[in-house]
Amino acid sequence: MPDTTADLPASPAIETTVPPGVPPGQTAAAVPAAARRGPADPVKTLMHRHRELCERAVDPLEIAAGLEAHGLTDRTAARFRHRDVFSLAEEMYARVPRNEPAATAARPAAGAAAEWAGPVRSAPGVALLLPALLPGAVAVAGVTALNLSDGLVRVGAAVGGALALAAALSGSLRRGPLRVPDRTVPSGRLWVGSLIAFSLAGGGLTARFLGGRVPSAAAGGFWPPMAGLLLSLALAVGPAAFSAWLFARAARSRLGGSRGLEDFAAGVRPLLLATVALYAVALIALVSLVGLVQPVAAVAAVTLGLLLFLARLLTVHGFARSASTGLAAAVAVEALALASVLIGRLPGCAALARPVESAVLAWGPGAVPALACGAAALGLLLHATAALSRASAHTP
Repeated sequence: MPDTTADLPASPAIETTVPPGVPPGQTAAAVPAAARRGPADPVKTLMHRHRELCERAVDPLEIAAGLEAHGLTDRTAARFRHRDVFSLAEEMYARVPRNEPAATAARPAAGAAAEWAGPVRSAPGVALLLPALLPGAVAVAGVTALNLSDGLVRVGAAVGGALALAAALSGSLRRGPLRVPDRTVPSGRLWVGSLIAFSLAGGGLTARFLGGRVPSAAAGGFWPPMAGLLLSLALAVGPAAFSAWLFARAARSRLGGSRGLEDFAAGVRPLLLATVALYAVALIALVSLVGLVQPVAAVAAVTLGLLLFLARLLTVHGFARSASTGLAAAVAVEALALASVLIGRLPGCAALARPVESAVLAWGPGAVPALACGAAALGLLLHATAALSRASAHTP
């Protein structure tokens, strides 16, 4: 029979010392981890190299995620006489000396970050989902007030509703499954605001700059409906929070049951795609429902909602810079489209505006934000399938 261990990486020599009380002939697998410690103990060397990670960890999963973030793989773990990174992390966690006051102080923060891993029926989890419904309720009240008023009262209702919606949205994003860690990128808010502003007015502005080259029937009016878009996005905060909660719970459960980083990644990728699909279905249903009572650019609203959801999901799990890059790319495409239309008004530069003009003629003024947000959302989805399949993305 061929030697099946020939392909394994070379393992460093480990000094094995059988402790007192171990019967003669007992197998090496039955000797506790403490018996393998010695001057040539490779696990002890690894623990010294990652001492801070081991001391602050509140469970072995956090050590496994940290090792993965430092480039350790299951194949590397074989050099330490372990079948995968998870089992190596379990030994490191068991062997590290515990500073009980520090560990106790670290547990509340870790528990707050991991409470979304609890079952769906968990009362605290459901209670924290409730604030995500507040922006939709405020938006419904604001649109109703706009439809029932006119003149100065309508202007006051619009301003008051916008302020109330901003406050409700800010409150819903400060806690729960959409709450972001401290390591966020401040420019992300600027990109989100720019995307919403362009979706509200950019399409109509582009059609206006195109002037007589765009028939009014194709433009569908210079200024697209604003209230319908805001109402759709506000109502979508609830499904976004619920989808993010389910994904965090399922991924955390998968993290505890996986016996290898590749096994974990293979299980999380379908979870992510199912989560995005669930949110997309809910978003399309909400946009269709809003369209029955309020005009809305449906395709632009759906693509913008998907882009914002993916960016927030990445930010929640520690990839704020990637999310900000995706949002900035969509803003750049929209700004370039608007600039090409403006430059196309100059003598001899009409050809620069033809791509945007063709898109607006074919699909209306919402074509530019829909294409820009859709392309950026696809790019973030491809990035998320790799980034969110890492164990380090699902530990505090």
